[in-house]
Amino acid sequence: MSAVRLPAVAGTFYPSNDDVLSSSVDAMLRNSTNGLPCPKVIIAPHAGHVYSGQIAASAYSRLSNTDTPIKRVVLLGPSHKVAFKGVAATSCTAYKTPLGEIPVDSAAVQTILQLPGTGFLDEAHTNEHSLEVHLPFLQRELGAFSLVPLVVGDATKDEVANVINALWGGAETLIIVSSDLSHFHAYDKAREIDTQTSRKILTLESNLVGEEACGCRPINGLLHVLKARGLKVEQLSVLNSGDTAGDKDRVVGYGAYIVLEAPGILKNETEANTMDSQLPLAFRQRLLQVARGTVLSSLESSGIYNIDLDSYPPELKQERATFVTLNINDSLRGCIGSLAAHRPLVVDIAHNAQAAAFKDPRFKPLTLAEFQHVDFHISVLSVPRVLAVSSRSELMDKLRPGIDGLIIEEKGRRATYLPSVWEQISDAETFVSELRRKAGLDATGWHADTVVHQYTTEEFC
Repeated sequence: MSAVRLPAVAGTFYPSNDDVLSSSVDAMLRNSTNGLPCPKVIIAPHAGHVYSGQIAASAYSRLSNTDTPIKRVVLLGPSHKVAFKGVAATSCTAYKTPLGEIPVDSAAVQTILQLPGTGFLDEAHTNEHSLEVHLPFLQRELGAFSLVPLVVGDATKDEVANVINALWGGAETLIIVSSDLSHFHAYDKAREIDTQTSRKILTLESNLVGEEACGCRPINGLLHVLKARGLKVEQLSVLNSGDTAGDKDRVVGYGAYIVLEAPGILKNETEANTMDSQLPLAFRQRLLQVARGTVLSSLESSGIYNIDLDSYPPELKQERATFVTLNINDSLRGCIGSLAAHRPLVVDIAHNAQAAAFKDPRFKPLTLAEFQHVDFHISVLSVPRVLAVSSRSELMDKLRPGIDGLIIEEKGRRATYLPSVWEQISDAETFVSELRRKAGLDATGWHADTVVHQYTTEEFC
């Protein structure tokens, strides 16, 4: 594939002439113009503009109603042409439409390649329309912005949710999921199915199937995220091709939905990275018991520690990333963790406690005699967020000693320091140098492709 992903459906799904396309899109946006708030998330259809464009415009017309310009769009849509598992990014540097080129946010793409089920697959993008048809609306409404285009194949809701959480960002980032609803039913049957599908979307039931929405997999991942974040979906319009530009014998359903960022919840990147989840003391103690019990069970004859998720409160079943650290007499005895949330909090702690005790390559497996003297320390991570820096000096300016955990990625190498490391390394320059050395990189260097993630932790022992 070339460095620029060229239009695949210009002239079929929408006009190929730039003037005609601009006039057409602008007319649909004007027909929907309102003063209602700008959404954080949009679910919109991806059929030809003549069929579903006005429905999509009902959501896109709101994008100018914001005090903070949208600079990045994360766009997820289903694969219609290529069968594959997971989530497909592109190595292209830009997406092109008749209205011009949109740069791909390559740094953001790099941040999600670490996640389970995510990788490059340019073939999934080449002829896919589910992303392309949205771009003219975004170009006319936003002007200049960067794009994170992702085609979703046979992916689990957890794989999709991890990607969305990693790229959530602040008010500068818009999340879009592309999906039509039911396909090729008679008009009345389609309306019945689409009503049920909308009910599931509005109640955050992340179990949609292909008969209900062709973008069921990205929608399910999104709903999983929204439920965990305590956000709500608002329905704007649900119609079908029998209502817009076709007969009523075999119709396709279309829906537009939005999500507003709840006041006080992750309003911007700084706030998101300083929020303390403040698990109640009883929950913290229970998690510490799980960590100790998991390790002890492996040291005893049974070797089995069963976790019955039904016996834990919802707060301990949310997907979170954690580190478990073992110390003996204030000296490190093991530390293993997860950087991306991909399993329930209590399960992640159980796995990481066992790994810290028996699989940390720096130490021999923990013994039963040592267990009597081990102190368990748990770190629960916030969602890592890309720290927009282009130089080492800019990183120093934005780094918050004593608060930030960092992940540095460069040339295929990657390492992290938890915020607790500031207790041993209080100087920012040394903190970054030692982290780079941990990753196997030049301690004093910097590369144009360096990607930095920032996160905070809730610590308890």
